Amino acid sequence: MRHRSDDSNTLLNSARLLCDFQQVNKIGQSISGCFDPGVIAHRVTDALVEQFDCAFARMWLINPDQRSLTLVASSGLYTHLNGAFAQVPMGAYKVGKIAQNRVPFLSNCLPDETWVKDRDWAIANRIQGFAGYPLVAGDRVVGVLATFSHETMAPEFLEVLQLLCLTATIGLDAAIYIQQSRLLTSSPAAITTLSDQLARILQSTRLMLVGTEITLESATENVLRRATELLNQLNCDYCRLTYGREQVELEAIVATPNSAQNEAVQQAEFQALQLLVTYLGGMFQLQPGSQNRVLEILLQIPYQGQSLPPSKRMKPVIDNSVGQVTKPDIAPPHQPLSEREQEIMGLLSQGMRDRQISKQLHISESTVKFHINNTLTKLQAKNRYQALYEATKRDWI
Repeated sequence: MRHRSDDSNTLLNSARLLCDFQQVNKIGQSISGCFDPGVIAHRVTDALVEQFDCAFARMWLINPDQRSLTLVASSGLYTHLNGAFAQVPMGAYKVGKIAQNRVPFLSNCLPDETWVKDRDWAIANRIQGFAGYPLVAGDRVVGVLATFSHETMAPEFLEVLQLLCLTATIGLDAAIYIQQSRLLTSSPAAITTLSDQLARILQSTRLMLVGTEITLESATENVLRRATELLNQLNCDYCRLTYGREQVELEAIVATPNSAQNEAVQQAEFQALQLLVTYLGGMFQLQPGSQNRVLEILLQIPYQGQSLPPSKRMKPVIDNSVGQVTKPDIAPPHQPLSEREQEIMGLLSQGMRDRQISKQLHISESTVKFHINNTLTKLQAKNRYQALYEATKRDWI
């Protein structure tokens, strides 16, 4: 396995890591627009075997009763979906415990683990490494991804695996939701348009419609309905549905007593929705306003599932009884990184270390770390390698 943890690989190769992150991005593109959970699962496990040299990889999805998991994809050494681990109860075996406790697990000496059901099997097949990750969307467990390797797994591979799990979860959550959702259009005589459906859901305020209504993809309509259901639960004070030139928008304002509740709303109510919007190539923003007494919400989804760069996002054409008024373009979001932060991230992408960067820029190492920490905060990245990936993906370095 190319990610083995030898002494020669102790120092993290940022160029390789960026390459692997780009590979994860390609995997994400391969599942984008796919709403079959089984197909998504197979593409992810196949990629782990073919592109990351895993011995075999498996994915389980949680059943609707939340009591057990079903094996839906297996690639590499084993491809069958039946057998002892086809159905795993929550809390049973390592897979069930990972799903129940939502805690990732790594072992680089699998034959010595006491929980391994067949130690001789692990020895005979030269299985050394094991990594199991829960697939969590918001406050819900979607499933578990497990990968097995002939070599030990290095820390940098776990960073890649973590990002891959996040990517897979976004796709799976959207696919599962769309499969399970009950389309309100089953009674077209009673409800003929999406705005009618949203108006029926939204009882706390009156829905405003801007623009000429067009037929949207079912995935987009389902996300908009789900967003409206959440807004209604939060007693939304203002809601507007806008059909623009290139995207559909849902804007809303929710009153909240304090900033603490704002944070709770963002984390508990909208996290899963944000994953769905991101999966469809859209943008989801939450912003406190009016001294943190209200929460402003903006949801944008491009037509036909096409993701648009921020510079091309346009204000919609507004239809009214007088005529049509075209609003100016929305300015692209401000580049969040300062020139110094961009400069440091660029040097990091070249594989330079903090000491080398400090010498080249004639600043102290502590100043380098200060700018890197600021960058992590701005990009909401857990570490510098995820920050490098995010900045590279957005063409900011």
